[in-house]
Amino acid sequence: ADGYYQYGMIECVYSTSDYSDMVFLQSYSFNKDVFLQFNSTVGKFVGLTELGVMNAERLNKDQAYLQQLKAQADTACRSNAQVIDSSVRDKT
Repeated sequence: ADGYYQYGMIECVYSTSDYSDMVFLQSYSFNKDVFLQFNSTVGKFVGLTELGVMNAERLNKDQAYLQQLKAQADTACRSNAQVIDSSVRDKT
């Protein structure tokens, strides 16, 4: 129970059936507090704590990496959502 706990989480968020509002989120947390997040709509990392701001400044300098992450809304999120949604609709 004592110690430190760090983890990352990836989410695909959307609310329309045509996936036009698809957002790719990549968050990093330390002891349950989010300190850094990438949002494909914003197109860059945002630091939410002092540690997060430091990491966001470093990561936002890598334009190639930011482009890869922005593309995840299409390559990972949208394609998987289409498969999953069609599977769910077929069952109902």
